[in-house]
Amino acid sequence: MRIEDALRLAQEADLDLVEVAPQARPPVCKLMDFGKFKYESAQKARESRRNQQLTVIKEQKLRPKIDKHDYETKRGHVIRFLEHGNKVKVTIMFRGREQSRPELGFRLLQRLSEDVADLGFVEAAPKQDGRNMIMVLAPHKTQKTRPKPSADAADPADAAAADTN
Repeated sequence: MRIEDALRLAQEADLDLVEVAPQARPPVCKLMDFGKFKYESAQKARESRRNQQLTVIKEQKLRPKIDKHDYETKRGHVIRFLEHGNKVKVTIMFRGREQSRPELGFRLLQRLSEDVADLGFVEAAPKQDGRNMIMVLAPHKTQKTRPKPSADAADPADAAAADTN
């Protein structure tokens, strides 16, 4: 259809001629109210921004010669990050002669990934990067965050005491 005919039809129907796909060959136009078109496109953009998820990557640094209690503490941090739905970048930092034994760091990362296997999976396998060995863990997609206890059901003993008053 010629553009003059489309403009005439738009004026007769008291509408606007709106170009909806300028890159198409030929360009696609519609007869519609331009204000309504702008409003609906803004609503779609707002809805798509609302549905986006911000991925947060937390980092946990370890050493190849880590004590048992220190490892348990670091593992607890990784578990907490995964429970909150964050990805975790685990870095093993090598110093001096430790760099000649990368298998120690690899075994440590494998042990950590096995310990948190029920909460997350290895997204990026362990790899050597200069003096560091890096692995990325991500939470399972079906993982839900733990519900926070509500103030109503804080303590059953307090609730019983309140009922007697």
